Parts: sequence; C-alpha cells; structure tokens
Amino acid sequence: MFVKIKGLNFRYKNAKEETINDFHLRINKGEIVSILGQSGSGKSTVLRLVAGLEMPGSGSIIINNVVMVDDNNFVLPEKRGVGMVFQDYALFPHLTVEENVMFGLKKIDRKAKKVRVGEVLALVNLKEFSKRYPYELSGGQQQRAALARALAPQPSLLLLDEPFSNLDKDLQLKIREELKGILKATGITAIFVTHDQSDAKALADYIVILEKGKILQEGKPLEILE
Repeated sequence: MFVKIKGLNFRYKNAKEETINDFHLRINKGEIVSILGQSGSGKSTVLRLVAGLEMPGSGSIIINNVVMVDDNNFVLPEKRGVGMVFQDYALFPHLTVEENVMFGLKKIDRKAKKVRVGEVLALVNLKEFSKRYPYELSGGQQQRAALARALAPQPSLLLLDEPFSNLDKDLQLKIREELKGILKATGITAIFVTHDQSDAKALADYIVILEKGKILQEGKPLEILE
C-alpha cells in the first residue's frame, strides 16, 4: 500500500470541534483518489495534513513506507516528496512559465533543470508557451503550468485542491480529461479534493465522501455515485 493514513484527527486553534475526525485512507501506487465534500467538510485540511502544512492532533501518515507523521515523528513539508497544485494555481506573476516550473527544482545543475522543464512542459502541451508570463495565459493554460511545476521535481504523491473550480464548464471538461491522461501517463499517485461529483466520477479510481470531518461513505465511483 503506497499511502496509509490512519486515525487522523485535527482541530484548528480556538475551534470547538474537530475539523478532521478519525480519518483513514489507503491508496495503491498510481491510484487517483478524490475526497468529495461541500465547503467546510474538512477536505482541504486533509491535503494540508498530508503535505505537512498542519500537524495532526493524533494519527499517522505513511507514504511509500516512510512515516511522515505519527506520535513520535514529523517530516517537514519540503522533505516529504509531495507536490501540490493549489486552487488559485499560485504561479509567480513575475516569472515566465519556464521559470515557474524551474523554481521547484533543487539539487540538480542548470542543464539538467532545462531538460526536466522541457520534459514536463511537453507533457502538459505548454512547450511553445515557455517564455510567457502567467497573465498571458488562459485559465486552462495556467492550470497546466501549475501542474507542470508540481510534477517537475518528480513527487511521489500529487495533491490537487479544487483543480477545476476557476474554469468555465467547457474548459473544465477538457482539462479534466487532459489531467487524467497526464496522471495515468506518469503513473503518479494523486489525491484531489472537490465539491463536484462529476469531477470525482470522471477522474477518480476511488472516492471518499467527507462531511463535517468524518468519512460518510467511500468506494469506487460507480458504487457510491449514481
């Protein structure tokens, strides 16, 4: 099992109730899992806990047989090998697409960086846009640039927070198919959160429905979504 999350609990400071309550999840390598829920259900908090941006009150997270957090361990976010695509894409406006993608590449020489940037931009069909700035891109292109930046360091796990919420419906359908193709082509394991059942159904191999921090239902899309 590639990702094992067990007994995860979390409460924000000054909150009266747990935001996440006894959350568990097991993910096979290369699987795409969706956490589905309405606003305030705690789904984005789960991503923050997996990424190491928040510390759980209790529980454990193991990725690729490495304990990321439990009662005795806490691995810093930059050492987890986890990539994240935020809802607003979080591209640096003063950097070109190429520079944005290169930003996350550390510990390799400039020549190797250029090669890797070329590879991921080709993967997301943005090679011809490498010298453009984010404001010169459409919403769909910005989304793909953010994806390229997250994929460049070859993360063991990719987290996506409401990846289609800023796109209009037609573009949403197109990007959804592109994203699934890219994830399956790379064989990367991914968790994405969404409030949209159609997104979860189209993209995910497995779905967890979250309500008020608790798992309401989980299973394969056809088993739990009509």
